[in-house]
Amino acid sequence: MKLKSFIFLAATSLVLFSCGVYNFTGGNPGTATTFQVNYFQNYASQSPGSIFEPGMDRDFTLALQDRILNQSSLDIISNGGDLVYEGEIVEYRISPMTATAQQTAAQNRLSIAVKVRFTNNTIEDGSKDFDQRFSFFFDYPANSQLSSVKTEAHDIIFERITQDIFNASLADW
Repeated sequence: MKLKSFIFLAATSLVLFSCGVYNFTGGNPGTATTFQVNYFQNYASQSPGSIFEPGMDRDFTLALQDRILNQSSLDIISNGGDLVYEGEIVEYRISPMTATAQQTAAQNRLSIAVKVRFTNNTIEDGSKDFDQRFSFFFDYPANSQLSSVKTEAHDIIFERITQDIFNASLADW
């Protein structure tokens, strides 16, 4: 019985400690050890058809910080980060998606778009930097008010957008 326990512990230790080089999230920060996420201003109302959603700027900024903290070994700092994320919310739009036989909306779509500027200060030539727009949507029944699905919609949209930003900046497949 002791031999089986020893083999099990040895195999478990080998598996756990051999994964030190591989990161299951796919994040590859290179030589970076810190990151900063500057406050994402909400400029959605400047886009035709978009509306302003109070508090979304803070919520998105925190969601992006949490994504990077949870999926990388980087430390967050407020200034001078090796990796810098900044940008603005450029769209917050509700639009009808499907119609009923009575020509009324059967489903609405909430779309959110964010413009992100990413700078990797550990690479001199700027080859990993980008200035890119990320967006996603959430469909909900037209007979529902946005306020009743807003929390779920924001969670789903933020999860997708922040994952896309993480992948674009740190996933080296």
